[in-house]
Amino acid sequence: MRLSFFTFLFFSTSLLLAQVGGDNVYEFLNLSPSARVTALGGNLITVNDDDIALAYANPAALNPQMHQQLSFNYNFHFAGIGHGFAGFGQHLEKWGTTFLGGIQYINYGDFNAADERGNLMGTFKASEYALTIGVGKELYERLSVGANLKFVSSQLETYNSIGLVGDLAAMFHDTASLFNATLLFKNIGTQFTTYTDGNAEPIPFEIQLGISKRLKYLPLRFSIIGHNLQRWNILYDDPNAVDEVFIIGDTTPSENRFGMGVDNFFRHLIFNIELLFGKRENFRLRLGYNHFRRQELAVRNLRSFGGFSFGLGLKIKRFRIEYGRGLYHIAGGVNHLSIATNLKEFKKKK
Repeated sequence: MRLSFFTFLFFSTSLLLAQVGGDNVYEFLNLSPSARVTALGGNLITVNDDDIALAYANPAALNPQMHQQLSFNYNFHFAGIGHGFAGFGQHLEKWGTTFLGGIQYINYGDFNAADERGNLMGTFKASEYALTIGVGKELYERLSVGANLKFVSSQLETYNSIGLVGDLAAMFHDTASLFNATLLFKNIGTQFTTYTDGNAEPIPFEIQLGISKRLKYLPLRFSIIGHNLQRWNILYDDPNAVDEVFIIGDTTPSENRFGMGVDNFFRHLIFNIELLFGKRENFRLRLGYNHFRRQELAVRNLRSFGGFSFGLGLKIKRFRIEYGRGLYHIAGGVNHLSIATNLKEFKKKK
């Protein structure tokens, strides 16, 4: 078996979601689709405005404001990995329904292929794609529901896999109190074909719950999002951890149970704020914090801004240009660029 391929599998899965995410296939589905989401901690399921990229993770966010919205996004990931998403929204007034058409991809680049003795045998490529079709509808005045279907194709050297993954979501939105709440069942699905002739590998299924509140007298909206709610313990059991020894000879774990419980609780949460300036909110500043990311990628005895993220958005005439930076590790972070427009605005100018 080619050693380079297995080396690639190990680092690609650990890169995307650290230890919790490394047990599943199609982990690229959990990457942020846009610069706005990257700037807000890597997750934003609690807002329903005209941003069509938000519907990739939360189809219940689909609404008439997204009609003919077009969004292009590119993420400059680590080690030259390229990741992007493009989406388009269409609202059908007759059905009172909004649709999403999009594609997300990740290109891991070129790798050296070698045999078990390290002899080079050429190069190989690796990439994954997800073609997304989404639908969202407002059932009642304050309740919207939605669903996504994602047709996944994965090519890793000579290993290929095809799968079907879906998202189900419900969103409560109260315009009077400027409050939103979302329940999301993410990545429900299976593989049609596996990389080998063995059994199907697990899909990164996840339950998320989030709330957001916009302040009445300040141009600020904050969100709190809970992720991996289907599993309480998402702590990484470090095999290199050493117990501390007291003089009297007793041993105790380096962290007490209460502290570990608090840490585990906050690993489930992502916090973010978005400042919206101007009558039409044409300028926006964003800040996010992902405690899970910070803890999983921390380096002992070295402090960094890992887990934090920030960015901004600016609308210039017909285009909204956005930038987001997510800090993963002391070694650095990722840069995300987005550009979006509404095709209706071009028709108005004619």
